[in-house]
Amino acid sequence: MALLEIRHMTHYFGGLRAVHDYNLDVAPGQVRGLIGPNGAGKTTIFNLITGIHRPSEGRIELDGEEIVGRQPHEIAARGLGRTFQDLRLWRHMSVLDHVKMARYSKIGYGLVGAFFGTPRRNREEAQIEEKARELLEMMNVSHLADQPVPNLPYGAQRRVEMARALATEPKILFLDEPTAGMNPEELIQMMGIIRTVREKLGLAIFLIEHRLKMVMELCEIIQTLVFGEVIAEGPPDEIKNNPAVIEAYLGKEIVE
Repeated sequence: MALLEIRHMTHYFGGLRAVHDYNLDVAPGQVRGLIGPNGAGKTTIFNLITGIHRPSEGRIELDGEEIVGRQPHEIAARGLGRTFQDLRLWRHMSVLDHVKMARYSKIGYGLVGAFFGTPRRNREEAQIEEKARELLEMMNVSHLADQPVPNLPYGAQRRVEMARALATEPKILFLDEPTAGMNPEELIQMMGIIRTVREKLGLAIFLIEHRLKMVMELCEIIQTLVFGEVIAEGPPDEIKNNPAVIEAYLGKEIVE
């Protein structure tokens, strides 16, 4: 059974149809890619699945449970983590606190434990910090744990955002242009981190990315979206040789 299953998802903004008859199956541990020109509707699809917008039509099931109509925090609690195209980090918090904050969705000690500092509260707080530091180590930013986020290079901030998403213990991770704005060295680092996340955590990953070479190297199945509709879907070799995909990218070499 698919971990994430979407059937006939369509969405309108007023009278404008932004997404039409979108279908998707993501298996546990699979890496999927979504590509398309600017304005094709890629981020809109992420926002519909994660509860920021409610689809006008269609069905979305996460691990066998219908999630249409759920709030974003409820969908996250059911196992869907995500990053955003534009960084959404808190400028006044340290790197470590960012990741710890995401872990608080898993606490069990409650208000009484927090107020009285019970042994359970102390034990869980220690576990939260340990897990947060493990994720920062995986992202290669553990040495920056005590730094305020604005002090970090852009690529490191992207990795902190990914660590925060992973702190919610997702079953599937959505990455919305994770290498946007990165230089070539940061791009290579991020590709390695995505591979590590999949290997060590066994997560399914759904990826939006404009760097087509990266998508071709990382993803097993790729969809191409144009004006809210999927025009092609298949493995990388099939996609990069598809005439409709090449035309959508204005004749550019699809592996660039």
